[in-house]
Amino acid sequence: MPKPPEPKPSFRADLTGLNTFSLPATAARLVRISHPEQLTVLPADERPMRLLGEGSNTVFVGDYPGCILLNRIRGIEFSEAGDSVLVTAGAGENWHALVRRCLDEQLHGMENLVMIPGSVGAAPVQNIGAYGVELADVFERLRAFDLQEREFVTLGRPDCRFSYRDSLFKSHCPDRFIICSVTLRLSRAFRPNTGYASLANALQKQGTQNPTARQLAAAVMRLRRHRLPDPARLPNAGSFFKNPLVERKQALKIIGEHPALPHWPQTGGKIKLAAGWMIEQLGWKGRRIGQAGVYKNHALVLVNHGGASGKELVALTRAIQGDIQTHFGVALEPEPSLVGTPKTP
Repeated sequence: MPKPPEPKPSFRADLTGLNTFSLPATAARLVRISHPEQLTVLPADERPMRLLGEGSNTVFVGDYPGCILLNRIRGIEFSEAGDSVLVTAGAGENWHALVRRCLDEQLHGMENLVMIPGSVGAAPVQNIGAYGVELADVFERLRAFDLQEREFVTLGRPDCRFSYRDSLFKSHCPDRFIICSVTLRLSRAFRPNTGYASLANALQKQGTQNPTARQLAAAVMRLRRHRLPDPARLPNAGSFFKNPLVERKQALKIIGEHPALPHWPQTGGKIKLAAGWMIEQLGWKGRRIGQAGVYKNHALVLVNHGGASGKELVALTRAIQGDIQTHFGVALEPEPSLVGTPKTP
């Protein structure tokens, strides 16, 4: 097998078109990775270093002083595993395209995760989820390059420390592993997951009691198109804030004061509260700071109305967080990673 070409860096690389929020930013160096073996020749002392897929979970609020690795590792493989099928996809594959490909192959378990923007490699970092399903529900293992030990490793589900929109790669060791491929365990038997309220209501309204896999995926896509703006037309990073997980005693007090607040009990006793509802109740929906604003149709989504700066987005983020803390006593955390230091005038 021929040795892959050594990656060549670009300097002062423009990142504006490489992230879905489209804020102006540059990286000191950018290296495109198309084969895992190219990772082995990266300088061992290259710091800081950050991996970038399709830029849907990374928001550059300022210039990045180090090296951006642009992950473009491709390839999809299928292998039988008893009653299941293992699907291994390169980290640079598009997530939505992978879900559609699995639908075509009549492999099930990811229907609720259709149309989530981003790459396959970003899915474990965020432990992406939607409409009652998380990546962890279908995750089998991944292969990554360990920058600390300078070797390839295979990590299973327990190793990845998945939790709500979080993982080993996001909170525990954010700069250690470069994900090369992800393996999912899917089923040939379709078992629809329709427990999420808005999805169940959408299916009921269209008179679908027992949806097929394609009907379920289509319903999810309709919901996403209605609630979330197309980043190509209105730059955004999807849901910007996590729904906060709150200790039961505090959550019940908040719900008692705000009975209409949507909430969901979680394993372990905590209760998840609807961040979007709280943001909307405080009048943020449709508001702006400069050209950074809250989407008019969904209070959980922040958008770039055109020409927004990192400073404006950070100011908007902090203003919303402060308002929620003051009125509800809850700390909101951004779902995407905010990278860089905003420029001062």
